[in-house]
Amino acid sequence: MTESFHRSGEYENPYEGQQQAPVNPEWPPPPAYAPAHAPHPKKRGRGPLALIAAVAIVAAAIGGGTAYGIQELTGNDTVASSSTSTNVVPSSQKGTVAGVAKAVSPSIVEISATSNAGSSTGSGVIITSDGEIVTNNHVVSGASQIKATTSDGKSYTAKVVGTDSKKDLALIKLENASGLKTATLGDSAGIQVGDQVVAIGSPEGLSGTVTSGIISALDRDVTVPTEEGQDQGQQQWGQGQGQGQGDQWPFEFGGRQFNGDTGSDTTTYKALQTDASLNPGNSGGALIDMNGNIIGINSAMYSPAGQASSSSDAGSVGLGFAIPINTVKADLAKLRAGSTD
Repeated sequence: MTESFHRSGEYENPYEGQQQAPVNPEWPPPPAYAPAHAPHPKKRGRGPLALIAAVAIVAAAIGGGTAYGIQELTGNDTVASSSTSTNVVPSSQKGTVAGVAKAVSPSIVEISATSNAGSSTGSGVIITSDGEIVTNNHVVSGASQIKATTSDGKSYTAKVVGTDSKKDLALIKLENASGLKTATLGDSAGIQVGDQVVAIGSPEGLSGTVTSGIISALDRDVTVPTEEGQDQGQQQWGQGQGQGQGDQWPFEFGGRQFNGDTGSDTTTYKALQTDASLNPGNSGGALIDMNGNIIGINSAMYSPAGQASSSSDAGSVGLGFAIPINTVKADLAKLRAGSTD
């Protein structure tokens, strides 16, 4: 926004040339004629209304960062959302894996879930400062107890708010949490094949693990088990296998099944494919662009192990899949409303 200023006592002749509309709509238009001795206009105070307007203008100028500005003014339940041009990473480390890891790691948690089928480890993304976390449905499916640990080592008990097995998404809420570092959700519609990405999660319980790669393909059809199918898969691998047992990510791709039986109840969604290394425990974690925006929730991987009986039989071969973040954002209201689909 460009504004024109004049020193005190300098006035333009209103009769010369064509009258231009005022640049700032906050000010009223000039009179049709100027009085012979026009009084100096009084300076307007910069009250709360002017301050809020300034905040909104600055947020809009950043490029898609308006929601972040509103979050600071209105409360904790507004998710920070941006376009992929918004830079969450400090300018001195822009475009580096180290910069992305430093900026986003505090927003990623390790999730431990206990159920009748055993225990499992996954990851999650903090989206509000009071502890709303997005993860995969299969990470918390059927869990009787859920704990989440932040990057600074603090542990919280969590409850499931809503689930959507058809999209393999879940929203959980930490108890008695406040002041958490929230992630910024980007725009997966702007992602292109070849874009650099970073993945952060807790593979095999190794919290805060950072890997990097590129987007290998878009709109891959990935078939994963729904809640009932996941339970069947856990039982087939055997109960009490230990950490990661429930996080084998059984899924079907190209007509073939990987990492165990997907069961009879499955769902298919469009996924981002990446060669960033993903392993059991990464599921529910973040796939991030080089500006620090979350562009996907890691959800499945290919492993040549086939019918795996334990997490040690599966490993990354550079074929990972993530739920696009636009799918997550479109589903968020439903999850917050307590969906159990």
